[in-house]
Amino acid sequence: MSFSGSSSQERDRDIDFGFTRVPLGEKQNLVDDVFHKVAAKYDVMNDLMSAGLHRAWKDVFVSMTGVRKGREFRHLDVAGGTGDVAFRIAETGGALTHVDVLDINADMLAVGAERAEMRGLSGQLSFVEANAEELPFPDNTFDAYTIAFGIRNVPRRDKALAEAFRVLKRGGRFLCLEFSQVDLPLLDEIYKAWSFSAIPAIGKAVAGDGEPYRYLVESIAEFPAPETFRKMVAAAGFRRAAFTRLTGGVVAIHSGWKL
Repeated sequence: MSFSGSSSQERDRDIDFGFTRVPLGEKQNLVDDVFHKVAAKYDVMNDLMSAGLHRAWKDVFVSMTGVRKGREFRHLDVAGGTGDVAFRIAETGGALTHVDVLDINADMLAVGAERAEMRGLSGQLSFVEANAEELPFPDNTFDAYTIAFGIRNVPRRDKALAEAFRVLKRGGRFLCLEFSQVDLPLLDEIYKAWSFSAIPAIGKAVAGDGEPYRYLVESIAEFPAPETFRKMVAAAGFRRAAFTRLTGGVVAIHSGWKL
């Protein structure tokens, strides 16, 4: 992770790493370590942690991109290393769709590339190891940008949003699927109990280590409220910034247009 252009004062500023505060310049390495540990079991754990609901959420998410067969479509999926969203985009759009899958973690990308080969989708996908805060693409390149369950792990979210705006074409859409704040009282209590008790235990049983999953649960709790994040999306230049809650607010899809 490069912080060229950042002052030493900014690098030393404390930000959240789950429930812990760490210097900004240290967070990315800590996040990388988490995902090195979980890469091999990431998609299995997604099924277990969400009771399979992440599949339905991602289907809704992809339907909002505007990708369709018979139309050339260039897509960027950020923090998408294992390919789960990218495969849906490629399969929905067909041969004229190309997806750049970007992730800062090489282990996650290796899993995605292997899965793409098995699905026969390698020709439609490129796997790029890079930082969401410093995208290695020209301005006005992509028809749509997605990031699913990844923005909360980015140290400088405002920089990532600005980069998303930069690389989208005029008329392109930004979409972010992220865990959110449950807005149903009974479901809220059930969700908290499941998150903080069951998920780390499942992680230890399935992946051999519960601590990375404890961080992931804590990072969800620390993520800004939907309206707060909507304002961040708008501040990056996106028009019609909005969010849609799914499953009682367990997740939200944030969106904006580059107009």
